Amino acid sequence: MNGRERILKHLAGETVDRLPLMPITMMFAGDAAGIRYGDYAGDHRLLVEAQLKVAEKFDFDYVSVISDPAREAADLGAKVAFFPDQPPAIEEAEALLLDKVALARLQVPDPLVGGRMRDRVQGAARLREQVAGDKLVEGWVEGPCAMGADLRGINSLMLDFFDDPAFVRDLFAFAVEMELRFARAQVEAGVDLMGVGDAAASLVGPQIYAEFVRPYEQQLVDGLHGMGVKVRLHICGNTRSILGGMGQLGCDIVDLDYPSPMADGRAQMGPGQVLLGNVNPVKVLRDGTPETIREAVAACHAAAGSRYIVGAGCEIPRGTPEANVRAMTEYARATKP
Repeated sequence: MNGRERILKHLAGETVDRLPLMPITMMFAGDAAGIRYGDYAGDHRLLVEAQLKVAEKFDFDYVSVISDPAREAADLGAKVAFFPDQPPAIEEAEALLLDKVALARLQVPDPLVGGRMRDRVQGAARLREQVAGDKLVEGWVEGPCAMGADLRGINSLMLDFFDDPAFVRDLFAFAVEMELRFARAQVEAGVDLMGVGDAAASLVGPQIYAEFVRPYEQQLVDGLHGMGVKVRLHICGNTRSILGGMGQLGCDIVDLDYPSPMADGRAQMGPGQVLLGNVNPVKVLRDGTPETIREAVAACHAAAGSRYIVGAGCEIPRGTPEANVRAMTEYARATKP
């Protein structure tokens, strides 16, 4: 059973030979391949090279085009700072929608015509070609709250929820329209699963999440499923207060970052939801030992039950010892769901 088969069968509730292994790697992958991160994020050919190397070296079941959240914003004209060996960063002080009226002038960019979105689509196609069905290929888009924060600025967006709710809804509707177009291009390039990163959603409470964020996440998830692609929801940070809502979206995989206990996720999302991760990326994975890492993964697995995929709460940090990553691999290899 290869990695792609293992993940898809596990998602379908079928018997698999061992637990799937799907940790997020970005800077760790670039370092493992000897590629500066600015180059990794700027050239899909180097991203693919690094993803293939790290997946082969640690026996991951998938590869991914994730690199940074600034691709869509850059193609819309947002000011983005680029660095030689760090992820690109959106200049929030000069946010594209610092003046809200600019939203009416925005046009959804064509993800196949130049720009950073096209580079990701090219990466998806190249990964599909290179893995030849052996590993699952993951695409990536931003969720509505994260995209709204990227365009408006996180502090301004948090005030907008109270001061101008109609603007927030218009902004999130635009984001969903854009992300579905971006996602379709990646699906047509050959991805099997679409990651949705909505980190800013961890900063809102359950009322705002239910009223503003979840309805647009639902539109995005439903649109993705309509394309025939699986969906992985990744919201970094403390999501304890919104776990129930996250579990209602119908995502095929929900990632849990370490501040949200796996047991809480299982209790609020029910027995059928596939949960991924929950290992503390820094304190446990980077700074721990192989033994403590195996213990941490086993604890997450025990709390999640059989509907579990091995991974960290967020990306494997730069500087994580290879032996520590191999400890996750060894647990997954030796363990059935």
